[in-house]
Amino acid sequence: MAMPPKTSVEQNCWAFLRDAMITPTGFREYDARWKYPDDINLPGITALGLGLGTQMHLHGLKPEISVGNDYRDYSLSIKNALMLGLMQAGIHVKDIGPAVSPMAYFSQFHLDVPAVAMVTASHNPNGWTGVKMGFQRPLTHGPDEMNELRDIVLQGKMQTREGGSYTFVDGVKEAYLDDLIGDFKMSRPLKIVCATGNGTASAFAPELFERIGVEVVPSHNELDYTFPHYNPNPEAMEMLHDMSASVRASGADLALGFDGDGDRCGVVDNEGEEIFADKVGVIMARDLAKIYPGSTFVADVKSTGLYASDPELKALGVKADYWKTGHSHMKRRVHELGALAGFEKSGHYFLAEPIGRGYDCGLRVAVEICKLLDRNPTKSMADLRRALPETWATPTMSPYCADTEKYDVLERLVDKLLAHEKSGQTLAGRAIETIVTVNGARVILDNGAWGLVRASSNTPNLVVVCESPESKEEMVKIFEDLDKIIRTEPSIGDYDQTI
Repeated sequence: MAMPPKTSVEQNCWAFLRDAMITPTGFREYDARWKYPDDINLPGITALGLGLGTQMHLHGLKPEISVGNDYRDYSLSIKNALMLGLMQAGIHVKDIGPAVSPMAYFSQFHLDVPAVAMVTASHNPNGWTGVKMGFQRPLTHGPDEMNELRDIVLQGKMQTREGGSYTFVDGVKEAYLDDLIGDFKMSRPLKIVCATGNGTASAFAPELFERIGVEVVPSHNELDYTFPHYNPNPEAMEMLHDMSASVRASGADLALGFDGDGDRCGVVDNEGEEIFADKVGVIMARDLAKIYPGSTFVADVKSTGLYASDPELKALGVKADYWKTGHSHMKRRVHELGALAGFEKSGHYFLAEPIGRGYDCGLRVAVEICKLLDRNPTKSMADLRRALPETWATPTMSPYCADTEKYDVLERLVDKLLAHEKSGQTLAGRAIETIVTVNGARVILDNGAWGLVRASSNTPNLVVVCESPESKEEMVKIFEDLDKIIRTEPSIGDYDQTI
């Protein structure tokens, strides 16, 4: 048994360099994320590694793990501290070096190891760190596994063992790119703005596109962990607007953008229109359902209602399933249902066999979008967008709410919305048809319009999204009415972006 870590961090003292300090809120629903060094120190990361290794033994896994890190100036230090803890637990660590998260997931298959740990803050801004981890490929930790890991670490249940070792494994990046490309080569000319925001995907995406025969228009493809232009997050309008400007300036056929750890992809069409990822998913589902009719597609609760209502998907026998937001929740749901793919509004796509392996990979999505356009040589991305039934949706909007309060606040908001429905009140002047509470509250109106509020699993925020099949004005009104209810909670702060 090890000493339990301190649950608060005191910097610039003797103990900070010696004793594990971990803020408990960093153990989230499906991964671990902290501000570093404000909420965790390096001995705390080592304790996390020791805890993860202990958890591997508890699950009866072969004691081998693949470990990678994203491109941030402190990620290597975090990884080294994590690997030290894993080796203390008797684990053989296979270090694959700097990586995007899907390269780490790929390495589980490529190296035939049962476990993975990827040091990354994902799309969070600099100052954050974290670990995405998993045991049952292609799945990653969900709430049960994260709660178990949290208890092992915070209660000091970690156990040291003999036999830990370290190997650096070269060549995984090259094997990952080869796997993505296969024997595919574009047969139509295609010019793509490759937007990486100076993040980790800068070391992968331009080469990937060039190898499949795409003309690349670079957009912030130089590795620079200060992120001098914007934080790479293709769900943020700042990045999407920059991608749009690059398309208009270059005359490109589309722009594809990637987040800080490469597991998400954002799309802008040839007319400079940003296509939110849930709508891109519908475009992909239409195309894939022609090849695989009767397929099941999973969409997260933030996504458009078109997966269930689109006449073309219905005609192709598609079954739609709406599920909890979160990469681990979605991976598990796709796996459980045997679905062909899952789509999140955030830009996570989960392409299962025979297309992918079921984990979220922004670069795999980019290749599949290129294949889609190759199968439709007379159509542009804008043509495919316009072919969808028109709806009006907000971007993902995130008002501040402290990690220690957000779930209690959300519970009260769900109760208020349920009471709002029960009393016969309306939203945007429309009757409430139902409220889905699988992940927060998705308030569905009598014409299929909806508004959602849920708690972010990754940051101290709530998440708000609205959509109308009628008009932009109705979409705005849904947001205004929903926000009035949200504003009854005084601990909720400002939005990161609004309409």
